[in-house]
Amino acid sequence: MGRREQSIVYLDTHIVVWLYAGLTEKLTENAKKAIEDCDVLISQMVRLELQYLFEIGRIKLKPSMMIKSLSRSINLKVSDFPLSEIIDEALKIDWPRDVFDRLLVAEAKAKGAEFITADDDIRAKLKQAIW
Repeated sequence: MGRREQSIVYLDTHIVVWLYAGLTEKLTENAKKAIEDCDVLISQMVRLELQYLFEIGRIKLKPSMMIKSLSRSINLKVSDFPLSEIIDEALKIDWPRDVFDRLLVAEAKAKGAEFITADDDIRAKLKQAIW
């Protein structure tokens, strides 16, 4: 299968949870193809949001275990993009209101990377959002 023109794709937090849980039927064919064809990254902010979800009981497994499993199964990598550059980009946008979403969007924009999300609001405003 050939590589996409865009070779990096970031995952939104809910996509990470779905992939770990094996809920690939929730993904569109376009999202699945991007995961197959691109280098798959998550922001450090996804790690933090997963930890938050673990602490409030919305997910039952420690995030490090989820990430480790996905790194083996889909070659998921955690981005090391500088936080200062993410914040610089986040200061340029006034949406979304959720701080995690804003930082995830900002990192994808700063990297010029595609961003897989089922979030309607993000998809409506982020040109490189795919679903």
